[in-house]
Amino acid sequence: DSLLKDKTIKTALVFTRTKHGADRVVKALLKENIKAEAIHGNKSQNARQKALSNFKDQSTRVLVATDIAARGIDVDDLAFVINYEMSNIAETYVHRIGRTGRAGAKGTAISFVDADEKAYLKDIEKLINKKISVVLDHPFPLLNNNPVKKTVQQKPAKKENSQSKNNKKPFHKGFRKQK
Repeated sequence: DSLLKDKTIKTALVFTRTKHGADRVVKALLKENIKAEAIHGNKSQNARQKALSNFKDQSTRVLVATDIAARGIDVDDLAFVINYEMSNIAETYVHRIGRTGRAGAKGTAISFVDADEKAYLKDIEKLINKKISVVLDHPFPLLNNNPVKKTVQQKPAKKENSQSKNNKKPFHKGFRKQK
């Protein structure tokens, strides 16, 4: 939301991976007095069309969408696309950012990348054959808040055979131990 406090950003299309995520982002933006609406599969067709219409006429400043619900959205002069959550499919990222900077207009795509999404970024760079610049000087450093849990694999217990049990060689039946 601090990014969207910049008044030079007239409108922004924000992408999330899930319907629940879209609703959560809208709720957070509304708390900050940033007019936002969500479009996703749980919304009726009328609600999605109304939200898109409000976004196009700029009465809604931020439209938060899932990838499926955003298909077919065509907004003239869309200057900002924000990936709140990186897509786990590189082609989807290209589809998302392709909504800005159309027909020679300027456009900016901003992506937030969490520690567990770094692999998605590498996949995207590989697909587009281009390094995406990373902004390191900002108030939200990349923290590994969701570390992968290390698993310790238990080694199976060794099967003991009669020879290793006492670490002694068995006596041959024909021999007796001398005293």
